[in-house]
Amino acid sequence: MTPAILRARGSDAAHLTRISRAAKRYWGYPEKLLRLWQRDLTVKPGFIERHPVYRAVHRGKAVGFYAISGTGTARELEHMWVHPRYIGAGVGRALFAHLLRRLRTMQVRRLDVLSDPNAEGFYRRMGARQVGVVPSTPEGRVLPLLRLTLRGSERNDRRERARRPRSIQR
Repeated sequence: MTPAILRARGSDAAHLTRISRAAKRYWGYPEKLLRLWQRDLTVKPGFIERHPVYRAVHRGKAVGFYAISGTGTARELEHMWVHPRYIGAGVGRALFAHLLRRLRTMQVRRLDVLSDPNAEGFYRRMGARQVGVVPSTPEGRVLPLLRLTLRGSERNDRRERARRPRSIQR
């Protein structure tokens, strides 16, 4: 499946919140923890208006989304969720590829991801590496802090490849 990736609108907030909560529930967390994390899983219209938030759309309906925050050459992945019906269908990979294109266009050099342990393998397959752990809720829980270092903007990468001798180009 190749979904369309579109900028989210404030009016998408409730639907994106449902996706994040359904995706978190997919991993089998007990309702007590889901209630504890409810605020973190909520996407508000104002957040969408202040941050880059993009949704994956299939047959006219959002099936996943991502959001980033930060300024300058470093950003943080605030949200990356795929509706459980579409996990494994390529939606996450499509969203992440779109994210990387956007980051390169913005000349971002580093993306930090505070990952749910169940999603860590996905981000590692996308090229991120663990740089630490961060305490989470409830007390005693920690989340892996992952980092993806981008080589540069797409235009700079093309120029860099063009300057390399053909024998070492990949």
